[in-house]
Amino acid sequence: MTVVEDAARPQAAGETVLEATGVTMRFGGLLAVNDVNLTVREGEIVGLIGPNGAGKTTFFNCLTGLYKPTSGQVRFSGTPLPPKPRAVVRAGMARTFQNIRLFANMTALENVMVGRYCRTSAGALTSVLHGPKFRREEEATRARAQELLEFVGLGRSAEHLARNMPYGDQRRLEIARALATDPKLILLDEPTAGMNPQETRQASDLIFKIRDSGLSVVVIEHDMRFIFNLCDRVLCLVRGEALIEGTPEEVQSDPRVIEAYIGTGEDDDEVEDDVPGGEV
Repeated sequence: MTVVEDAARPQAAGETVLEATGVTMRFGGLLAVNDVNLTVREGEIVGLIGPNGAGKTTFFNCLTGLYKPTSGQVRFSGTPLPPKPRAVVRAGMARTFQNIRLFANMTALENVMVGRYCRTSAGALTSVLHGPKFRREEEATRARAQELLEFVGLGRSAEHLARNMPYGDQRRLEIARALATDPKLILLDEPTAGMNPQETRQASDLIFKIRDSGLSVVVIEHDMRFIFNLCDRVLCLVRGEALIEGTPEEVQSDPRVIEAYIGTGEDDDEVEDDVPGGEV
């Protein structure tokens, strides 16, 4: 059964934001990612799929500086990125994680403010003394954090502790914190994991809203219906290697993808909506 719906998915034709070429990652004798290429353009949503252990999160970690690739290069807006997470964030790339990584005992507003501090410039002395520059930046940071909470639909949850928020709201809070870094590109690692159908639809709407605000998005996801309805292009990884890259229609109809990921059982009348599991 075809997963892609008739809703228009505008094709991006902007400048290249991210260009990863020949990215390879070895852990001793394990080849987790092997010679993978990925290009993302302005205003584009790109999906990254593959079975458990395909290397999707490892590839994300190489893109965002958590891992230094064994070989290959990552360029952002034409400039090579050093394998340092702080440098990657300051360059304009933000991400969320497969497992929620919020500050549980901080409020939603405070969590988003933490993401914003990479764009502040007050020195240590004025911060300690709460000088004029610190107070101006703190006020601006708080206002921007509140704007982002409104953007993701959490405007009324600003003073709620992160640990007390519903699961779906925690996912949206993570996205708001990533947006606080002022990225040009945001990478979302399984943003709908554990969500119910209503929350999944809300996540889809939010990602379109992020794209419409001018950002590019790369999404790892196991929910095939979600990914094929969302993305302009999809890259499928299998055993750390790129199997196929193309439009959702091309990828979902490729026999190799059906065999490697979707399945070929006689009872598979339609694509499974969610395949639980971890990631290399």
